[in-house]
Amino acid sequence: MRDIGDRIEVSGTMTVPAAAALLAEGTALLSRPETVFDLAGVTEVDSSGLAVVFGWQRAAKRAGKTIRIANPPQNLGSLADVYGVRDLLPV
Repeated sequence: MRDIGDRIEVSGTMTVPAAAALLAEGTALLSRPETVFDLAGVTEVDSSGLAVVFGWQRAAKRAGKTIRIANPPQNLGSLADVYGVRDLLPV
């Protein structure tokens, strides 16, 4: 994960082994009124990727901030459809 000023670039996998670290690292970067997480560099997503995104969203809300997801991988949207939560994704 890399803060490049106007967004946070997320790369690699958003799977169970990486989920806790991604959640913690992303939460620590919630310094702006709206934080944009750019997922263009994400290579693999499982259902824990949804949990990470929703965890970032909850942490931002608690801090009075918002997040937005840019360039979500197609399979993130597909998983959101399976679980019936696509409308909750902050894209």
